[in-house]
Amino acid sequence: MNWDEIEGNWKQLKGKALEKWGEITNDEMDVIAGKKDQLVGQIQAKYGVTKEEAEKQVKEFSDNCR
Repeated sequence: MNWDEIEGNWKQLKGKALEKWGEITNDEMDVIAGKKDQLVGQIQAKYGVTKEEAEKQVKEFSDNCR
């Protein structure tokens, strides 16, 4: 699934994202609203990973949203 589709279906996919990144709160997921850059930033902040690692995780997430 490409990121435009994920952003458009964020309300349905938010639950999967919360399962994957449990440190990010439901309210923070609402603010992210499917925006890829904001999700990457939250992953970096909550998990202390590099931008590259966060982007890798987001890509894996989008690849699994089929």
